[in-house]
Amino acid sequence: MGRPKGSKTGSVFFNKSKGKWFCEYYVIDKDTHKEVVKQKTVSSEEEGKQFLSSLQYQKGNEIFIKNNGIPLGKLMRSNVQRKLDMNLISENQYARVLKTIQIIEKNDIANRKIEDITSDDIQTYINSLKDYSNSYIKKLMEQFTQSYTLAMNKGYITKNPMLDVVKPKSTKSDKEVRAMTLEEQKAFTDYLLNRQIEEEPYKNVYLIQMYTGLRVGEALALKSGDIDLRKNLIRINKTLTTDKNGKVVMGNTTKTYAGIREVPIPEFIRDSIIEQMEISKSQRDHQLFISPNGSYVDNRNVNRILKKRLSELDITGISTHSLRHTYGTRCVEAGMRAVAIQRLMGHKDVSVTLNTYTSVFNKYKEDELEKVNNYYKDNEIIRKNIPNIIEDDIYFSEDYFNRRLRILKEIYLIEHEQLRTGVISFPEYEENVKILKQLSQQEADFDYDEDYEKTATLIQTEYILEQFFNRKNKGERQLT
Repeated sequence: MGRPKGSKTGSVFFNKSKGKWFCEYYVIDKDTHKEVVKQKTVSSEEEGKQFLSSLQYQKGNEIFIKNNGIPLGKLMRSNVQRKLDMNLISENQYARVLKTIQIIEKNDIANRKIEDITSDDIQTYINSLKDYSNSYIKKLMEQFTQSYTLAMNKGYITKNPMLDVVKPKSTKSDKEVRAMTLEEQKAFTDYLLNRQIEEEPYKNVYLIQMYTGLRVGEALALKSGDIDLRKNLIRINKTLTTDKNGKVVMGNTTKTYAGIREVPIPEFIRDSIIEQMEISKSQRDHQLFISPNGSYVDNRNVNRILKKRLSELDITGISTHSLRHTYGTRCVEAGMRAVAIQRLMGHKDVSVTLNTYTSVFNKYKEDELEKVNNYYKDNEIIRKNIPNIIEDDIYFSEDYFNRRLRILKEIYLIEHEQLRTGVISFPEYEENVKILKQLSQQEADFDYDEDYEKTATLIQTEYILEQFFNRKNKGERQLT
């Protein structure tokens, strides 16, 4: 097929000498504001035509849209291409979104015109995804939402059907990233430290991740110049990623702006990092890690080898991301503040840290709350004469029931004083004491013969409350 005469909508042609398909299209130069022609290679004639169509929708070509309508799939492609052109997303993100759109294109809904698709049509399609993960459903719904928002903004439609669409809940449980246990971490660390670099070329990647919390792409992007041995720091300012064709490339920055950070080097892996720096002297750009063919390391290979090694140690459910998660978990367990963990991990804000490590924080929150309670007491913020009703170590002993008796007496005295000084009304006072009596009665429901001391104490408590009610019925407001 020869090259046809181009039009302002562009053209697709096959270059015989190069053996490739090309797409020629027109864009407005941002500096001169004039229309210029550009070319790009495509894998097939069909891909070229799809690109040209999405470009016309992106430009808002009214004649083209009026004559052809806007298929949903083409609008989605147009939207992601627009974001790439505006540098709102990276090539890696572009490739991932395109894969999501390709999944939607397997369904007939992608070929229908956006103005003909109802909210019920979209809901039916989204509901058919319930057997997939929640994150998968969310990704697909985002493409519908973004595309219809664009269509509304462009004036292609007058009503947004996504307003009535509800995200269904997946039948699958959300998959959580598991951190290594202390025993697993010790076993894997011992394994790595006792292996030569020739045996385990990525051993130092794993150690760096496990003990500094770097993302695998950040660790693989490190150069010798990023290590400051004098200050004992690692400077993170970039990451390995992939372009829109899936090729591993060096990114210009980290995953998020907050990812640009410095982390301390633990003393026990300092020698391992120095070892890797020596190796980097003979590698391009002094990269710490390079694949056998001299290219950047594909993190998928690093993850595959990790799982294989761990299976030999009978450790399962761990990935390269789990190594980073392990570091964050140990930080929480050590009592580090959330904001400090956020900065070390390179999270965008502290809410990400709190959400990521919710279960770990919950495990230790009781100890932290006890610190706060002790602080209140030590600084006399809480009056010492107010009883602590909740007991942590409840067991039936003479000491426990003596404490319980004292607490009931103190509660009564507080209630009586509040009534006397007008803080509470008599009905409120009466109701409070009634509750106290009910609680006492519940605790008294035991076998007297089996635990004489306990029941005797409860009888004393019951006597105090009965004495109160008898005096109250006689009009007496004070107990002696």
